[in-house]
Amino acid sequence: MSALALQFGGSLVAVLLLAWLARRLGLGGDVRLRDADEARRLADDALCGFEAEDVALDRAGIGALLRDRGGRIMLLRRHGARWVARLLDGHDGVRLDRQFLTVSTRERGFGAFTLDLGDQAQAWAGSLGRVR
Repeated sequence: MSALALQFGGSLVAVLLLAWLARRLGLGGDVRLRDADEARRLADDALCGFEAEDVALDRAGIGALLRDRGGRIMLLRRHGARWVARLLDGHDGVRLDRQFLTVSTRERGFGAFTLDLGDQAQAWAGSLGRVR
């Protein structure tokens, strides 16, 4: 019986130690965009030299659309605990449903992504229609 209790105690300590370590490293957190400046920084990290002039943040902070001076539009979205970005090259995969804008890329692995842009959704849907 004492060997079983010792094994249980050791397992409990190991699990608590791993949970502490994961928290200390910032793993598994709820990653969200805090503001437009953070979205701009992440876009520049994804594509060096991409200087966003217009930014539309998802209201939940899970993604953003960014436009640079040249009219290029980038979709920034959460992928697990990281951020991924793609330049949008057309409007084929854009669908507007009130304040929700769904954007699909031609890259199957990236998938479709829905942003809650509120009042900005219609304007961004229109600008995506002009992307070539």
